[in-house]
Amino acid sequence: MRKFIIKRILLSIVIFFFVMLIIYTLMRCLPSSYIESIARQKSQQPGSKSYQEWLAQLNAMYGMDKGFLGGYLNWLGDFLRGRFGDSWYYTVPVIQRFHETVWLSFTMGAIAFLLELIIAIPLGIVAATKQYSKTDYIISVIALAGISLPTFFFASLLKLVFSVKLGWFDLFGLVGRNYEQLAPVGQFFDKAHHLVLPIVTLVVISIGSLMRYTRTNMLEVLNADYIRTARAKGLSERKVIYRHAFRNTLIPLVTIVGGSLPGLFSGALITETLYSIPGIGYTSYHAMVGGDIPFSMFYLAFLSILTLAGNLISDILYAVVDPRVRIA
Repeated sequence: MRKFIIKRILLSIVIFFFVMLIIYTLMRCLPSSYIESIARQKSQQPGSKSYQEWLAQLNAMYGMDKGFLGGYLNWLGDFLRGRFGDSWYYTVPVIQRFHETVWLSFTMGAIAFLLELIIAIPLGIVAATKQYSKTDYIISVIALAGISLPTFFFASLLKLVFSVKLGWFDLFGLVGRNYEQLAPVGQFFDKAHHLVLPIVTLVVISIGSLMRYTRTNMLEVLNADYIRTARAKGLSERKVIYRHAFRNTLIPLVTIVGGSLPGLFSGALITETLYSIPGIGYTSYHAMVGGDIPFSMFYLAFLSILTLAGNLISDILYAVVDPRVRIA
């Protein structure tokens, strides 16, 4: 196991190097550029230098006068030393802006993910054990609706019903108008109230795929020979399903759990933007639109590391869930 982990970590380092090279190249090719915008603004001031002079000066200041490979190696060296620079768009250190926004997205993502597991897995098991029944059809329709619904459409529908028609929630924002006048407990519940619709949106649009995945794998396990043997021995249906079948259904589900690690920190870009929730997804969107390379590179590097770590965790958990799986 130790050799496997070391080998995977070394391979992940190589993958990370090339992934970030591709991302850096794409970032340098963005049509929007913070440096060009600032150079244009400064060149329009009375008695200022020309646009080209300002552009050359700012490119040299931010190290953008180097080629793609030279600039990437310079960024990689600073990243490995823990020097992440300042955000061009937000004019604060990158790590400070990241810390201010990531935990809100993590809270939303963690709550939505727990609700997704609590709802989707049991419903998937019920649908599999009652195959081709009315219950199975209802659960399948709900799952397919969740898979098919676009995020922007469902979020807009929720806002129309619960914000415009019923007036239960605000249309936008994380806090209400009287937030500053509330006690600490009131401020907590005010924020929680504003996060209800975003979390419901995240749960509904993601629950369908996990529900269908659980149902499909459960059906495959229920048709196995050892399940028929367990039933032939006289075991109760509950023991057959939850002690024998469900344990083996967990094996492919581990992949989803391990792969969900980056999603807890990546933020929900579309959902946060639609509800104007200042999480990391909303923040990174405006940074990319504004051509903020330092913040965007740090954010994408963070997600790349989490993705590689999630894949490694999934492989290790296979051996924990199923004793038959052994890593040579």
